[in-house]
Amino acid sequence: MTPSGEEFTRPCPWLPKVQPEVEELEPALSGPGQQVAEKHELGRLQYSLDYDFQSGQLLVGILQAEGLAALDLGGSSDPYVRVYLLPDKRRRHETKVHRQTLNPHFGETFAFKVPYVELGGRILVMAVYDFDRFSRNDAIGEVRVPMSSVDLGRPVLAWRELQAAPKEEQEKLGDICFSLRYVPTAGKLTVIVLEAKNLKKMDVGGLSDPYVKVHLLQGGKKMRKKKTTIKKNTLNPYYNEAFSFEVPCDLVQKVQVELTVLDYDKLGKNEAIGRVAVGAAVGGAGLRHWADMLANPRRPIAQWHSLRPPDRVRPLPVP
Repeated sequence: MTPSGEEFTRPCPWLPKVQPEVEELEPALSGPGQQVAEKHELGRLQYSLDYDFQSGQLLVGILQAEGLAALDLGGSSDPYVRVYLLPDKRRRHETKVHRQTLNPHFGETFAFKVPYVELGGRILVMAVYDFDRFSRNDAIGEVRVPMSSVDLGRPVLAWRELQAAPKEEQEKLGDICFSLRYVPTAGKLTVIVLEAKNLKKMDVGGLSDPYVKVHLLQGGKKMRKKKTTIKKNTLNPYYNEAFSFEVPCDLVQKVQVELTVLDYDKLGKNEAIGRVAVGAAVGGAGLRHWADMLANPRRPIAQWHSLRPPDRVRPLPVP
């Protein structure tokens, strides 16, 4: 039961009715007939290639991008480029993040020490991402260059259209369902943690004792904290617990809500299983959920979210 007296039943029966439309916020993957339009929507990248035979290094220049897809609510992105040579994804370089632009000028060069005779079997990947401090960085698109197709007898300077990046394989941490409700006249934000499913096993017995921490953040700082009760020995906990925060209208676009699922440990340290963030400065599903809440004041908007790794958050670059 919520503070407004509305009753929620398991599992999220209203979800299909309030699921936001995603076509306008994410480039769609479709058939060959739409290929050209999709490429245009993702943008294009200018790069350079040169091989230093004396030092045995491939020099990759990330010069600029233009017409990038806008993944942020304000109609822009915070792009950066990740560069690596397949099959080795561990040895990679990243450009600096450029704030709020769809036409960034990078002007950065990276060196890969690879014997010339081995280059033919490698694939150069230049992946453009939208930086997001509070959630997973979203891939805008990428350029793949089989090195066997490149003549390195002279320097290369080229523009290439971005292609949709394949989804990265990652450890399954589970999913969480919660609703957001905002009442502008009262300046009140209500988060209802409904349930989670398929959580990662954290205990020796193959189960977990999960609970959820809910943080209200502003400018990257945690302003308020709430938490649910602990559910014992389950990977599919049901909560239906409501938490309210005072958020004036002039701050609703400046705050974020972060939910972290943790495994309670009576003897040791409670270990985080995964987290998710929603807000105007968050990309992907977190942005869509927040935008749908703002478009439907006084109405609870529920959505499932996949948990992300609860690891490091890179500092947001200064404009």
